[in-house]
Amino acid sequence: MRKNIVALALLLVVLTACAAVGPVDTDSPLTATEPLLTTPSLPPSETPTPIPTDTPAPTETPSYPPEGYGPGNFPADVNPLTGLKPADPSLLERRPLAIKVSNLPRSVRPQWGLSLADIVFEYYTEEGTTRFIALFYGNNADPVGPIRSARFFDVHVVRGYKAVFAFGSAYEKVLNRLFSSEFANRLVLEGPYSPMRRYDPNGYNHLVVDTAALSAYITSKGVENGRQNLDGMTFRLDPPVGGQPAGTLFIRYSSAIYNRWDYDTATGEYLRYADAGDDLSSGLGEQYTLQTDRLNGQTLAFDNVVVLVMIHEYYNVKPEVLDIQFAGTGTAYAFRDGQVYQLQWQRSAPDAVVSLAWADGTPFPFKPGTTWFEVIGLRSQVEQTVQGWRFVNKMP
Repeated sequence: MRKNIVALALLLVVLTACAAVGPVDTDSPLTATEPLLTTPSLPPSETPTPIPTDTPAPTETPSYPPEGYGPGNFPADVNPLTGLKPADPSLLERRPLAIKVSNLPRSVRPQWGLSLADIVFEYYTEEGTTRFIALFYGNNADPVGPIRSARFFDVHVVRGYKAVFAFGSAYEKVLNRLFSSEFANRLVLEGPYSPMRRYDPNGYNHLVVDTAALSAYITSKGVENGRQNLDGMTFRLDPPVGGQPAGTLFIRYSSAIYNRWDYDTATGEYLRYADAGDDLSSGLGEQYTLQTDRLNGQTLAFDNVVVLVMIHEYYNVKPEVLDIQFAGTGTAYAFRDGQVYQLQWQRSAPDAVVSLAWADGTPFPFKPGTTWFEVIGLRSQVEQTVQGWRFVNKMP
């Protein structure tokens, strides 16, 4: 009883300092039962007109240092999360901004601002769904969203990247973990003084935020908001030897959530296609649509797509609540420059960013630019087919 009183008191104090917490998340995501793996036929490919991201400057590529950057001693004007020089280096003198973004129902798509994120993590939440936690550092975006509720996994990301975290409430146990953390004063929710706003005042899925306003809000509260140690990633322009050709990869989380990444040789990026409808036929009925950014109309295109294999533990079975163990090391598959590499991911400490390494521990270089991480469980199926690499998430 005493523990409950102390926890409640702590929660009330932090909420007063940050913003008023909305109702506890009561999402009812689409339930989807994952059938056994059957290699799908690749649907007819759309013909997108990808727009390069604004972070890599075309004139910068020829002068990129052959030794690259990282894992430490980054120059002051180089973003340690992309290995590139942002258009406005002053943005690096702040904390990264982590924002929780919805992925279901499909009516929330296209989302706002994801094309301007340095890093995006996608992971399984519950009942066949996924959500994103997007990190903004070298760019600002207005707006980003729609913003939805937090999960246990987000704690690792916020801690590792020393980030400000904007989210839309959460399950009680998740809120307790967030507000009892050392970064409780960097949590931002909807409230009277919060920079978060409703794109549609009556829309449940339309909570958004301006990243510049979010950073300014934290500073105005007296929270330390200077440059952080984000060492850990390594960047090289030339792809390393030892890869296998990989022009396409599929990630299937459930019959409701699945995606495909196609390598575009013209831009050197992977283009994201997402589920256009439910598929209950073991992958044979998957339908894809090219994903864009509602903010600017750009195709979602990332320089690196990395599959991270992690332990998923049940915190609660019914309703389904997962605690993903994003700590230590595990298997990773990195896709860059049309090649795939089987590696190890690692986080050397709770407050460390995720990095990649060869089996002998030598750092593996990301391609300079943006990275999308797909998080799957240990029991997941991995298969190389004539259509491409295919990952089918299995729980726990």
